[in-house]
Amino acid sequence: MVMLKLTIEFYDDYSPTYKNYRAIFKRIYDKTMEILDYTTGEFLVEASIVSEDTIKLLNKEYRNIDAVTDVLSFAFNDIKSGHKFVNEPFVHLGSIIICAPVAVRQARELGHEERREFTFLFTHGLLHLLGYDHQNEAEEQVMINLQDQIIGKRGGFNY
Repeated sequence: MVMLKLTIEFYDDYSPTYKNYRAIFKRIYDKTMEILDYTTGEFLVEASIVSEDTIKLLNKEYRNIDAVTDVLSFAFNDIKSGHKFVNEPFVHLGSIIICAPVAVRQARELGHEERREFTFLFTHGLLHLLGYDHQNEAEEQVMINLQDQIIGKRGGFNY
């Protein structure tokens, strides 16, 4: 039996500033997998913290939206929410790309710590990689409930 394992690879524009986020993202990942009842498997998630220019280019190229956004998720598999990875010893879940300037701005606008905003954005992106979405009200409520379980309604996650 393979132990539950995560590798987070950072490809980012802000490595020195946000290097301690790797440990925070790992704790979010562990909590997420516990809540979703994943007990075995090895997973890879790429995490990037980038500039507005970089995320705008990616948003334009892959979503045909010529605008800056806070987070993008690129799933490497067509996973449906609730999938259990029974016979998959290694899964490259995909990439989560967070725009640092937008995250910082949103944190200020919402009146909470920057770390809380990055925590939320990583959690949101990870749920997308695991097949969750918010295309309708029911799906959105499922994601909100999961995010609240993982990091708390007000970001009370002990990061």
